[in-house]
Amino acid sequence: MSQVEDCIKVISKSAKGFRPQVGLILGSGLGQFCDHVEVVASIDFDKLPGFPVAGVGGHAGKLFLGQVSGIDIAILQGRAHYYEKGKANTMAVAIKTLNVMGCQSLVITNAAGSLNSNATPGSVMLITDHINMTGVSPLFGVESNQRFVDMSEAYSHDLNDAMRSAAKANDINLHEGIYAWMSGPQFETPAEIRALKTLGADAVGMSTVPEVILARHQGLSLCALSVITNYAAGMSKTALSHEQTISFASQAADTVECLLIAYLKGQ
Repeated sequence: MSQVEDCIKVISKSAKGFRPQVGLILGSGLGQFCDHVEVVASIDFDKLPGFPVAGVGGHAGKLFLGQVSGIDIAILQGRAHYYEKGKANTMAVAIKTLNVMGCQSLVITNAAGSLNSNATPGSVMLITDHINMTGVSPLFGVESNQRFVDMSEAYSHDLNDAMRSAAKANDINLHEGIYAWMSGPQFETPAEIRALKTLGADAVGMSTVPEVILARHQGLSLCALSVITNYAAGMSKTALSHEQTISFASQAADTVECLLIAYLKGQ
């Protein structure tokens, strides 16, 4: 029996017959969104075979099942990152499990540094495309022709439009742009940031892209949000730190919550 099948068995014991419509992955400092969930079940990642052990501050490592805005939803409160163990497919079982459970779409959130002076710390950016700067893929080693995933429309136009509508309806200034994935865990150098700007990136971070690739491999439509927690290296005199990331993500949490709740109401 596969790890995904084992996970489904564990989940069924806690929430028999529950079929989420939407999956949500919460990034650093956004875990409080789970306070809005009418919880059916809450399961620690370590009870789910193959789920990641979240080893970063701001990532609780729990699966929440319940309702938000009348929509059945599965929430991953936290994630694991490529830099933790050097494995790009660390979220593979979790993404596959969401798909098998019945999720029709996915929303991914993260904390990111801004390369755009107009997108200030505490603001939110809708990701319209990405640049993979790591040279790795979570699909390394996957067999069959399904691994050759078309990424030309990785971020759903329809779901992006729904997020734009949710922002407009709530007077939220939603920035848009291209997200660059760097491996981390060290922050980028000013020279790297200048190079990313030349390539067209608007934000930079250490997550999300592997999950996007895995989701598209599973046929899941998705959209993604970056919470801007800092200006990238060389753009500010403020020293970069994970504590800063958590602080600004927490400050933006209310905005993200309002946006996500409005978005889910429209699904």
